[in-house]
Amino acid sequence: MSCGKHHDSGNCVCDILKEIVAAQNDVLSDCNTSCEQSIGDLLGDTGGSGRDTVPVLLYCKGNCKPFKGFGARRDSIEDIKGSYYFRVKDVDKDCCATIELLRDPHDNDEDPDSPVKQFTKYLKATGICISVDLDCFCHVTCLPAITALS
Repeated sequence: MSCGKHHDSGNCVCDILKEIVAAQNDVLSDCNTSCEQSIGDLLGDTGGSGRDTVPVLLYCKGNCKPFKGFGARRDSIEDIKGSYYFRVKDVDKDCCATIELLRDPHDNDEDPDSPVKQFTKYLKATGICISVDLDCFCHVTCLPAITALS
């Protein structure tokens, strides 16, 4: 798969995330790239049925560092949490995305220093969503598909 084979916005990160959204929505109603493999797992093409999320890491343009998002649930604004891992909820025609923070409920570090220090064994959807401009990112890493919504 090339970068987002079903879309052609001219933005590779945007196109991949649009493809992930489409695959995730389908689930709910040896030289493969990590994103292609994860999308295949999500759709059950490669034996990964029962999964509903492709966790992604995004890398900012310029410094090429992993992006960490922050937010709080509506009912606990005093409890700000950070995460490097996201579930793509939506990508609009202008490549603006709504992404949901994924966190392991056993991780007590609300502000992890790096993606490798954040707990990932039981990543779950948090209900904390943020909006991002995908033109600000130069790279996306897809992790293996998981069940994050239950």
